[in-house]
Amino acid sequence: MNIILLGPPGAGKGTQARRLVDERGMVQLSTGDMLREARTSGTEMGRKVADVMDRGELVTDEIVIGLIEEKLDHEEGTGFIFDGFPRTLPQADALAELLTRKGQELDAVIEIRVDDAALVERISGRATCGNCGEVYHDVTKPVPADGKCAVCGSDDIRRRADDNAESLKQRLLEYYKKTSPLLGYYYAKGELRGVDGMAEIDSVSQEIGAILS
Repeated sequence: MNIILLGPPGAGKGTQARRLVDERGMVQLSTGDMLREARTSGTEMGRKVADVMDRGELVTDEIVIGLIEEKLDHEEGTGFIFDGFPRTLPQADALAELLTRKGQELDAVIEIRVDDAALVERISGRATCGNCGEVYHDVTKPVPADGKCAVCGSDDIRRRADDNAESLKQRLLEYYKKTSPLLGYYYAKGELRGVDGMAEIDSVSQEIGAILS
C-alpha cells in the first residue's frame, strides 16, 4: 500500500509516518532524508546530489524521482509513505508515471488538517531529538527532566531556529500556495482523504488506520 501524507509544518506527518513504519512495516520516503543519505552514499546519483547542493542550487525533480525509484527497487516493506513529495503538480504527475512504470499505484493521499492558529502555538514550543526524530513540546510532551530523549536516550534535543510564530506564518503561506493545487488534483482523482490533525496523536493514528483498512 502506497500513500502520500500531506499537511503543513507541524501537522504531525513525521510522527504518524514513524507509527506506520513501526506498526505496519511501511517504508517512509522523506525527501530531506533521501537527499542527505544520497549525498554521502558515494553512488553516481549521490555525486549528482552533492554537486548540485554544493553549488547551492535546488535539486531537480528528475533527481528526486531517481532517488525514489532507487528506493522502490531496493527497499522492502508493506508499502511506501511519501513524505515531502510531491509538492507541485509536475511532481505529482512524475510520481504517478513512476508508480505506473513500476507496476504500482497510489492507494490514498491523506491530508492531516489543522487549525493554523493552534498550529502556531503548537510549533512555538516544539523540540526534536536530533538522533531519532522524536518530537517534544513544552506543554503537551515536555523533554524528560534529565534532558535525554525518552526513546533513544540521546541528549541532542534541538529547537529549530524558525520554530517561532513569524517564521511559521511564512512557512504556512508557502505551504498553502504550493499545496492547494495538489489537494484539488488528488480530490479530482478520488484519492484524497482527510483526518483531524488537531486530535490526540492516538486518535489521528486510528483515523489513518481506518483509511488504510
